[in-house]
Amino acid sequence: MSRMVISTQSLQVLVADDEPVSRTVVGAMLKKAGYIVHFANDGDQAWSQLDGENPPAIALLDWEMPGLAGPEVVSRIRGRKVPTPTYVILLTSRDSSADIVAGLKAGADDYVTKPADQDELIARVNVGARVVQLQSALAERVRSLEEALANVKALQTLLPMCAYCKAIRNDQNYWQKVETYFHDHSGVSFSHSYCPNCYERFVKPQLDALDDASQAAQKQKRK
Repeated sequence: MSRMVISTQSLQVLVADDEPVSRTVVGAMLKKAGYIVHFANDGDQAWSQLDGENPPAIALLDWEMPGLAGPEVVSRIRGRKVPTPTYVILLTSRDSSADIVAGLKAGADDYVTKPADQDELIARVNVGARVVQLQSALAERVRSLEEALANVKALQTLLPMCAYCKAIRNDQNYWQKVETYFHDHSGVSFSHSYCPNCYERFVKPQLDALDDASQAAQKQKRK
């Protein structure tokens, strides 16, 4: 499955809030900024979407919702083992230091005080989008390195090679040319040349023979 770095203008955001007006206003702000917005009416619906195969990359969760509360959803999100974790912003009318610390300890990445100011909300979501981009790029780099390491390990094993034509037997018991085998297992491409010994032993005699034949033909024409 191909994985690409996420564009901030196509990134999906979940807005989970049991208050219809607040949910609609926040969603409108995000859509105006170019984000794709999904909605959830309560904590259970939010978790159902975030626990799917392709969850939104950013979640704005109301602190107090029917079913699962915002911090409870956050705790479940952090229990998932995924390459690129969901970036979570808690929406809350609570503004005491103790409440903010409690939300961040639950695993939230940020918080926004309700009612949300549009400029502040979009600025914080944009920060989350950049974090998601970096995490996605890092996960892709890790996958590439793991694949490269696997290829290196494959090339370190004992390879059956024909003593005459130097073909290599692959895992499916088929014989391949050396360059084909290495290209399939490591992505390496080959350019062909001659080593000095082979040039003297094979190439130079052929060139000399061609030169002699050319001179003989020219002499024959003069007669």
